[in-house]
Amino acid sequence: MNARNSFPKGKLKSSGLAVAGLLAAGSLPAQAQTELTMYYPVAVGGALTDVIDGLVAEFEAEHPDISVDAIYAGNYDDTRVRAMSAIEAGNPPQLSVLFSIDLFDLLEQDAIVAFDEVIETDEEREWLDGFYPGLMENGQIDGQTYGIPFQRSTIVLYWNKEAFEAAGLDPDTPPETWEEMAEMAAAVREASGGEQWGVMVPSTGYPYWMFQAFAFQNGHRLMNEEGTEIYFDDPAAIEALEYWVALTQEHEAMPDGTIEWGTLRQNFLEQSTAMMWHSTGNLTAVRGEASFDFGVAMLPMNTQRGSPTGGGNFYLFKDSSEEEQRAAMTFIRWMTDPERAAAWSIETGYMGVSPASYETEALRDYVEAFPPAAVARDQLEHATAELATYQGGRVRRALDNAVQAALTGQMSPEEALKQAQAEADAALRRYARSR
Repeated sequence: MNARNSFPKGKLKSSGLAVAGLLAAGSLPAQAQTELTMYYPVAVGGALTDVIDGLVAEFEAEHPDISVDAIYAGNYDDTRVRAMSAIEAGNPPQLSVLFSIDLFDLLEQDAIVAFDEVIETDEEREWLDGFYPGLMENGQIDGQTYGIPFQRSTIVLYWNKEAFEAAGLDPDTPPETWEEMAEMAAAVREASGGEQWGVMVPSTGYPYWMFQAFAFQNGHRLMNEEGTEIYFDDPAAIEALEYWVALTQEHEAMPDGTIEWGTLRQNFLEQSTAMMWHSTGNLTAVRGEASFDFGVAMLPMNTQRGSPTGGGNFYLFKDSSEEEQRAAMTFIRWMTDPERAAAWSIETGYMGVSPASYETEALRDYVEAFPPAAVARDQLEHATAELATYQGGRVRRALDNAVQAALTGQMSPEEALKQAQAEADAALRRYARSR
């Protein structure tokens, strides 16, 4: 596999350009439009805003009665704040792509409506039931579906095959276990004379997400399904954070301190690390920019394989007319159509969100030519719902701070996680009492 090969692009934008020409020529009749506003985030590098713009142009070409103002609003947290601020200002969006884990907070603010209340036909019900169950976990509660998977991911392991070979490792064999990852990472560090790190796991941006992967690989789930309890100070969780810290302190295979989410992909491309844990949403960008042969694998395991799912879902907002909700449904169904989901996966690296997307000719051929494109999907078999609770921001911040305190040596993993447990318990106290 040559990482520099690129998949043909441009299909997403062609019909948008065609309709622009028709409009300029005055050959399309004017129609009353239902106007929709959608906020969306970008959490990985790359020109994803261009991809979204192309998709929206194509949709509007096929649906001239619907206009979609797609507004890039920053990262996931920025986008949630922007959407909620618009609601408070009396200019609510009709739909948005927000964190899948925002569900509890959105419900508490009475901001969203269940898709079950909007769908009208058996065909729409079939569509609602057509997504991967593992991607639906963070979007459903009490038998209702509030979030539709769109830019979804799992964490995957990227490795530099040339660095492995230089260290005397089999370039086609990634680590299967925690022990193997530590040993391989240390071997790379030693073989490079200290010039290249063995592995980097980001600890800014979404440290709770990476930690959840370690904990789940150690057989531990961090929260209950109701979003009212968390289990940060369980011995299995403490052991997981101890392993993460040991990659630096014991194995000397990872840099001291925190590792930046936003620059890690570039670190990997510049070969300052031989392995990285990151979102599959980086896959297409890595493929296009890497000057070396690389591989992609499921994350290594301790007692079991595992990664939390991640990424964004479509949500429908309450302060919309029935006409607007129906138009938003039309757009969301179009965006998640198997052919579109396949094109989105190829353009970005995010997963196709339905089994049907992987049965399309485009994605089937792409996976055959570039097998790493199937790793995140295959890892769904070993996935768990991303950390989601009421008071989600406070709970995740407590865990983020604990992870960073342990990695920077300010606290032991046990001390840090016990403190995070106390802070999260305080945030969730009234929810635990009321349920």
